[in-house]
Amino acid sequence: MKHRIVVLGAGYAGAYVAGNLARRLSPADTEITVINAVEDFVQRQRLNQLAAGREIEAPKLTDVFAGTDIRLRVARVTAIAPERQVVAVADADGGGEVGYDTLVYALGSHVAGHGVPGVAEHAFDVAGRPSALRLRERLDHLERRGGGGRVLVVGDGFTGIETATEIAESRRGLSVALVARGELGARLSAGARGHLRRACDRLGVTVVEHADVEAVEATGVLCGDGTVLASDATVWTAGFAVGPVAAAGGLEVTENGQVVVDRTMRSVSHPNVYAVGDSVYTLGDNDRQLPMNCGSAGYTGRQAIEAIVGRLTGRDVANVKLTYWYNAISLGRKDGILQLIDGPAQARPKYMGGRTAVRVKEAIQRGALWGTLHPTFGLPKRRRRLTTAVAGQATVSAETPAT
Repeated sequence: MKHRIVVLGAGYAGAYVAGNLARRLSPADTEITVINAVEDFVQRQRLNQLAAGREIEAPKLTDVFAGTDIRLRVARVTAIAPERQVVAVADADGGGEVGYDTLVYALGSHVAGHGVPGVAEHAFDVAGRPSALRLRERLDHLERRGGGGRVLVVGDGFTGIETATEIAESRRGLSVALVARGELGARLSAGARGHLRRACDRLGVTVVEHADVEAVEATGVLCGDGTVLASDATVWTAGFAVGPVAAAGGLEVTENGQVVVDRTMRSVSHPNVYAVGDSVYTLGDNDRQLPMNCGSAGYTGRQAIEAIVGRLTGRDVANVKLTYWYNAISLGRKDGILQLIDGPAQARPKYMGGRTAVRVKEAIQRGALWGTLHPTFGLPKRRRRLTTAVAGQATVSAETPAT
């Protein structure tokens, strides 16, 4: 019987892991299934651009995995039962259960409202393609009616900064404000903060600092000091959290739902479960938590691949470097910031700005997309077979030609 590897989620991390496992493990004794809620690959790091009006490619996952032995099931994961090694799913046919021997949890994250009233009812977000398109429709409506609609972006993390500047540049008829809980760009160096402020001034983005949003209403937000900020479209980017599936299944998780793992991305509570991307809580080589971003998806994904392949084929597990060296931030289509980070995860004094930073960010986005769309690139002629103990069959050569 083949060893069943099930990957939950086909975002940057999940698709990358599935494709690379298919490249490195023989289909003679492994079976890889990817379960994803939609049939498309979503470029999440570009959803702010989609909301602002740009056309962003959404390749079909069937095309992404063409030429591999990966099985795709379009379904929503509703539960996991680690004791029985099954995943419960819901789809157009009613759903059912999918069994696994090794599980890769890559369901990503969603917007966290942090208990603020009105976020779910009145705020927009760019955490998913449907929600980004919903915001796009709202912005289209505001432009059609004329008179200059007011867009309020709550949260001055990098998602908030990129969203506010992208909308301001693409939708010149709308007024855009960015609400920061503290100082704008507090995680950046002094020079980069100055560059960010100049970009906001150039694009007409109003910055509201030291504002604690206590409620979101249909026509604006209410701050802790009693200030009311009017808005025709409030975009919530003030934090992300992981869904409840892992916690409900009994996996050890953090307060925001991330799966707690060891250095190899294996769950500390369930050794045949791995977690990658936004879904995982892990420390980088600087002993600080890796952030939720595309770079971390790559680091954690590579480490999980090495661990799974190593353990299934009887080899040593290689340690992938978990380093976090820079932040690449878009400020519209013609400007950006590349902020280098030191060992303790603090911003270095020097930064890169302008078109060069934009080109670096675009190269990162293109590279992430290309790597996802070409899982068979460099496919080895000989893929590794599983050890006898894992495969439950006669001893095989570790590099028997794949069938």
